[in-house]
Amino acid sequence: MELSFLNTLQNLHTPLLDQIMVFITTLGNGGMVWIALSIVLLVIPKYRIYGLTMLVALLISFIFGNVILKNIVARPRPSWVDPSVKLLIPNPSDYSFPSGHTFTSFASAGSLFLYNKKSGVAAIVLASLIGFSRMYLYVHYPSDVLAGALFGLAAAVAAFYGVQYITTRYKMSSK
Repeated sequence: MELSFLNTLQNLHTPLLDQIMVFITTLGNGGMVWIALSIVLLVIPKYRIYGLTMLVALLISFIFGNVILKNIVARPRPSWVDPSVKLLIPNPSDYSFPSGHTFTSFASAGSLFLYNKKSGVAAIVLASLIGFSRMYLYVHYPSDVLAGALFGLAAAVAAFYGVQYITTRYKMSSK
């Protein structure tokens, strides 16, 4: 059923949309857009806690998504199952579940949302586009993207409360 959905998405392809989706997915490569945003926020004192929380959420997403879950589940990518689909990006060499691009995107966007709803909504829109691009480009199943989004939001909440706990405890003990 998931392959059928992905194959239906292949009917949406146009040269312009292909370029847009490749660009959007590239934003999520290695979580770089989110890491860069986190660093920018870290250097602005007013937003330092946002950046710290995002970096903690990214670390959680990397460890649980890329190091643990991908290797435990070991789900082949759709592009491995049906190699007849021409890919617009290099064929990834790691497993499919969960989508790392989506996991890191929602971990970061969710962290930002917990501090600032307006900026967070914009980040969640970008995270959603990144997740969709992974299906459009035939490298993730819908369940990979859904799991990445849910796990990412869970990582954001864990990071938010973890950072709040540590910073509150540190402030109290330093008095």
